[in-house]
Order: sequence, then structure tokens, then C-alpha cells
Amino acid sequence: MDKKQRVALALEGFDPRYGKLPLACLHVAIVLSAFTITLQSMPGKDSLTVQILTGLEVILLAIFCTEFLLRLWSAESRLGYIFSFWGLIDLLSILPALLFLFPNSEVLRTLRLMRIFRLLKLLRMRRAILRLEHALSSNREEMILFGVLAGITLFLAAVGIYHFEKDAQPEIFGSIPQSAWWAIATLTTVGYGDVYPVTTGGRIFTAITLLIGLGIVAIPAGLITSGLLNAPEEDPDDLENDLINRDKPETTNGEN
Repeated sequence: MDKKQRVALALEGFDPRYGKLPLACLHVAIVLSAFTITLQSMPGKDSLTVQILTGLEVILLAIFCTEFLLRLWSAESRLGYIFSFWGLIDLLSILPALLFLFPNSEVLRTLRLMRIFRLLKLLRMRRAILRLEHALSSNREEMILFGVLAGITLFLAAVGIYHFEKDAQPEIFGSIPQSAWWAIATLTTVGYGDVYPVTTGGRIFTAITLLIGLGIVAIPAGLITSGLLNAPEEDPDDLENDLINRDKPETTNGEN
């Protein structure tokens, strides 16, 4: 067994010598990170507490950066790992390290919220998350097609309500981009009520859009539910191998 295989096994809790201890330490760091986030959000902290939390944040970021680099180094396909579900989660977890390079940046400061993605890594070995990945993978083409259709429908709804309401409410529906907010709220059946049509044609169009919106919400939920019901009852390791093999290109033997 070479060093890369040893590191990969250790990060997944299968170290020949230490067993699940390395993975357990990572899980403790994830929980401690969530605890740190909670304390940082509380007002009235003294300077000592702020310094302790900041130091703890630096240590945790160092741990997660090291984990990401080790996973990247030990992966069979580095690009495959980076663009995998858990690879993206790992990457999002360490992006807040940029905040220490640009501490005065208001935009980058919002990346602190991405640290919550570390909590998802607690589910890495859980059967439930593997079944969900199986459901999403088995309906990948349908979900992509649905996403394209939803985007087209959203644009058509924005154009339609703009046509009906632009003269009656130019300050709200004065352009198609402005009308897109109404289209999003209506198609998702949220209906905040802050933007609504006042013309007869606009109200009729809204009713039709609401009916379409019910389908937009129901279709992906039905696809995922069907995928979960059809997910095989396998050992988590076997199910994870099935997901990996599903994404591999098929090879055929050529004729000699």
C-alpha cells in the first residue's frame, strides 16, 4: 500500500493502524467549527473571547485546508474530486480563509456563511446521503431538462406580466428584469404580496402562472421521491461504489 492509498483510507476512517480515529477527529473539528460560528454571532463578547474565537477559527481553517489538500493529493482523479459533490463541499469549507487575506472586504466577509457546509461532511458515511445521491444521479438528465424548462418558463412569465402591467405599474413592472422578481415569487408559489398585478389581463395571467408554478414545484419533488424509493437497499460502501461507477464512461472492445 503506497502513501496515497494510506492517506485516502485514513481520511475515510479505514486507517490500518488508527482505524476511525482520523475521521473522528475531523468530525470533532466540524462540530467545533459550528460551535465557533454560533459564538461569533452572539453580541456582547469581550476582547479576550474575540481573540480566542479568532485563534480557534485560524486553527480550524488550517485543519480543513490541510484535509482538502490531502484529499486532493491522494485522489485518483484530482479534477474528478474537485468537481464531485463532496469535493465542492470541501472547497466551499475553506474559501473563508480568504477573509484573513482581505479582512476589510465586505463582499468576502459574507463567505463566512459557507463554513456551515462543513456540517454536511458529517453525513459522508451515512446511508441516507448516499441514497439521496443515488436518487439525484439516477434522475440527472430529467433534472437538467427540468431546470432548462423552468428557466424558459421564468423568462416567459416575466415577459408576459411586463406586457400586461408595464403601463399600469411602470415603477414595478417597468422592465423585464424588474418583472422577473414577480415571476420567481409566483412560479415558486411563494407569493410575497409585495408585487402584484392590478389589471384584468395581468390577474388572469397570474392565475395561469400559479397553476404552472404548482407543477414546477411538484415535478422535482416527484423525481427525487421516485429515485429514493427505487434506491437499492445496499451496504453504504457498495452503494457508494455504484455511484462512482455510474459516472465512469463505458468502454467497448474494438475489433482486431
